[in-house]
Amino acid sequence: MDFALDDTQTEIAALAAKVLGSPDDPWRALASAGLLALALPSDLEGDGLGIAEVAQVLTEVGRAAAPVPAYAALALGVLPVESLGTPAQRAELLPPVAAGEAVLTAALHEPSAPLVGEPAATARAADGKWLLNGVKTAVPYAGQAIRILTPVSTPHGTAVYLVDPHADGVTLVPTRNSAGTPECTVRLEDVAVAETDLLFDRGAVAVLHRFALAGALALGDGLLAGALALTVKHVGERTQFGRPLATFQAVAGQIADVYVAARTVHLAVTSAVWRLASGLDADAELDVAAYWFASQAPEALATCHHLHGGVGVDETYPLHRYSSAVKDLGRALGGAAHRLGRLGERVAG
Repeated sequence: MDFALDDTQTEIAALAAKVLGSPDDPWRALASAGLLALALPSDLEGDGLGIAEVAQVLTEVGRAAAPVPAYAALALGVLPVESLGTPAQRAELLPPVAAGEAVLTAALHEPSAPLVGEPAATARAADGKWLLNGVKTAVPYAGQAIRILTPVSTPHGTAVYLVDPHADGVTLVPTRNSAGTPECTVRLEDVAVAETDLLFDRGAVAVLHRFALAGALALGDGLLAGALALTVKHVGERTQFGRPLATFQAVAGQIADVYVAARTVHLAVTSAVWRLASGLDADAELDVAAYWFASQAPEALATCHHLHGGVGVDETYPLHRYSSAVKDLGRALGGAAHRLGRLGERVAG
């Protein structure tokens, strides 16, 4: 089975790396290069591509540890809306994101329930509309988004509604994360939504979760690769006792550990994204990759910090951007114990 990038994916990765390496505003630069429009259909002036190509952009965003809302906008917004939305929903929401003028996001988590499949948040019918109630936690860029994709439970099963974060009944409570990027707890109290705000698919929550996992893992793959490259450069240039740090056996062994972790995560992520992009059942592969990242990435970043010494905790040095983003992604995945529990449930089932 060949997981090698095709020509289009290679070109996208190279273009994203070039754009993110320029001194321009990275979000605007990504939009100007057309990299935010990859998944849009051709009638909306997009490229009609999918998760495999978007994953390349997210990986390069991670490799550069760029402070942009690419994960929220693309994995939590563009991909699920393009897949599940009506033509009117796509036409309204996707072009502003592709132009770098708007952000979409999703409310995946509830208190003590990451990536919840059967939400405690509910929707009930009233006077020809639906009223949403519940609490969602750790919603990235909630205050900046034009819509929040919000999973709820209804009398007929689960559903995903497009919620305006500034609508009556929506309360945004800013919360702190490691990277310092915008994030909120979202409280919903009789928030009125119409049928036109519904993503019409009985399996919408599962589809949203698949895109969320794949996008987070692609971003995390890039973060690990970027932190490894930064650390290899440091130990190759920094000298001690007249020798580069990289020539010391203990240092070489620790770098090797980080390399093994990064390559293991890369293989697991590539396999999962390939299956999802190919229309195959990717749930098991996504769960495996999520566990590997949640369990291995934090330890790998701790080793990178250790090998940098005092330089690694200097806020003017970029390593802290990688470790902070890895912590936030690990939390978004539910943590290593949660991911291992999901795998155990899969085996037991």
